[in-house]
Amino acid sequence: MDWRAFLHEWSHETDSRGFQSETFGEVGGFPLLASSKGDSSKPCIYLSSGMHGDEPAGPQALLELLKEDFFDDRCHWLICPALNPTGLVAGTRENSGGIDLNRDYCLCETVEVCSHISWLGKQTTPQLFLSLHEDWESTGFYYYEINQGGTAPKHHELLAAAAPYFPPEPEAIIDDHEVTEPGWIYHSEHPDLPEGWPEAIYLAKIGCPISLTFETPSKMALENRVGCHQSVVRESVRRCLL
Repeated sequence: MDWRAFLHEWSHETDSRGFQSETFGEVGGFPLLASSKGDSSKPCIYLSSGMHGDEPAGPQALLELLKEDFFDDRCHWLICPALNPTGLVAGTRENSGGIDLNRDYCLCETVEVCSHISWLGKQTTPQLFLSLHEDWESTGFYYYEINQGGTAPKHHELLAAAAPYFPPEPEAIIDDHEVTEPGWIYHSEHPDLPEGWPEAIYLAKIGCPISLTFETPSKMALENRVGCHQSVVRESVRRCLL
């Protein structure tokens, strides 16, 4: 993908749909973009993607949802579509400095994460966080859930939303985590590594009650990965608003 063109298109589409977009940082000549929209008195939902540069389906899914006017006036939306632009350009998990940004939300050693944390600190604490990722080792869909007392989709509801695209990931151990049920890992609000916080742990620490991290299988067709992300995002938001 042409990521400069993606960021340009994202800015154009958000502007035409009433979003307020801002550049909260810059790295490698690329802007770090955030877009917000909606009444702050409504449920706040935060979505992010592009944390790992070899996972392009998440940013594309958010762009497609934007184009179909999914982000309407039901909620107060916060969206960061491409958190690792230098990694996206290079097609690498890490940023251009070789750092996995999704392990830097405690030590805050990178420009991307420090700038992102500063931006998050100025926003309403979301009641739902949706993080779009991919997994090169999986063959099916799975997700992590951190739940500190909010309204989350049921396990079977998210698997049903993913089913037209992928079955649940069949492995009983995923990335050293025992699955709670096929396709679902219930994670505590504590990090696996004391100083290696991912974004989801940081959101939990600042008070976000529900965090869902979606993983689609990178080896499968991009069209299906994008469609799966769109479907589980729709289901998560629907459930949150019941």
